[in-house]
Amino acid sequence: MDVSIVIPTKNGGSLFDKVLTMIDKQETDYEYEVICVDSGSTDNTIEIIKKHNCILKQIDKTEFGHGKTRNLGASLGTGEYIIFITQDALPYDTHWIQNFIDGMKIDPEIVGGFGIHYPYPDCNIFDKRDLTLLFKGYGLTNTIYQLEDKERYKNEEGYRHLLSFYSDNNSCMRRSIWEKYPYEDVNFAEDQIWAKKMIELGYKKLYCPFAGVYHSHNYPLETYKQRFYDEYKGLYMIHKYVMVKDIPHLFVGYYRFVKNDLKYVNSLNMSSLEKKQWRKYAIKKDWYRFYSAYQAGVYYRSSKDKQEKMDKKFSQQLRQINQ
Repeated sequence: MDVSIVIPTKNGGSLFDKVLTMIDKQETDYEYEVICVDSGSTDNTIEIIKKHNCILKQIDKTEFGHGKTRNLGASLGTGEYIIFITQDALPYDTHWIQNFIDGMKIDPEIVGGFGIHYPYPDCNIFDKRDLTLLFKGYGLTNTIYQLEDKERYKNEEGYRHLLSFYSDNNSCMRRSIWEKYPYEDVNFAEDQIWAKKMIELGYKKLYCPFAGVYHSHNYPLETYKQRFYDEYKGLYMIHKYVMVKDIPHLFVGYYRFVKNDLKYVNSLNMSSLEKKQWRKYAIKKDWYRFYSAYQAGVYYRSSKDKQEKMDKKFSQQLRQINQ
């Protein structure tokens, strides 16, 4: 088998059916299998999986972990390459697999790769902008990244983030490397923890803009508070990076972010009413970003008891696992 596609699932809904349908339609020279590990779906996800040509493994929701569940899925396959996607990541076209594996084969020292994410048509204007700029920054063609300047890596925060960025919404790794270096059993950022380790070991990673998926969210604004909390906790865990160190930094950073977003809204070609609505949206979302980043910084200075209370209050990851 050339490729094992691993998808953790839970209540995937109608979009997940579209994801599997597009995987079924792939035009590729590579032989592939699809492995779904479901952690307690209560909707029709199991029926959707069974109507497609998939290997299904069901686990209890209490057994789920971002690292260990993906490791379990990978262990059930035999593909030389392992592609990980999420249940809401829709392959952009029918050449997704072909382009991904062709890219991985460019250099035998490439151990993992990630593909571009396109925003869904209904994505909010800020996430659409940020996704586009993020992936544009990694290159317009297949681009290989490797740690070449250890002094810069040691001293430059942005360089460390550039080299370790990796996303299991749309990623690929060599099975031979996964067998040696599986994901860690963590609740968040298993993909970037793994990529950071690979980079520091001297391996190469690939950015493949030709292997795209649609992946974006339109969460209720309150949900961003939880997501940002998990995101900035993850950045500290990986890089010891604290975005908001104290209350003054919270307000200064928030002011700058809002100012930039309001300027962006004003530059768009839309009605006055639409601009007004997006201004309100930006003011709330940016506050949630900085407030949650501050709480994430507080988390790592707190006792274990307080950390548990903070996670119960703020963490989206914890809520999803316990649902």
